[in-house]
Amino acid sequence: MDTAEACFTVTLCDFDGLPDAARAKAEERYAKILARQLGGPEQVSETLHWVQQLEEDPPEEITEEIKTGFARWMKAVRAATEAGMQGLGEGEGCFFEVRGA
Repeated sequence: MDTAEACFTVTLCDFDGLPDAARAKAEERYAKILARQLGGPEQVSETLHWVQQLEEDPPEEITEEIKTGFARWMKAVRAATEAGMQGLGEGEGCFFEVRGA
């Protein structure tokens, strides 16, 4: 098990008919770019926690640090999605789900 798998998992959802090998490669590309963009697997897990906290915290409790982390997360997710979807064709409605381990 590599470090990324120990800190978070990635699942490509709602892409029917995609062979398992292609799905695994797409998830691997996504995880690699996400970790690279955020500074490593541990930072992915930490930033994911902040993003999830945003859904629960009242607006007045959201700090500048969390806002900055969310902006970094969104930038990283866009880059990771682009890499993950590379070569797969149309995947309308599909998405990558990231979970902390």
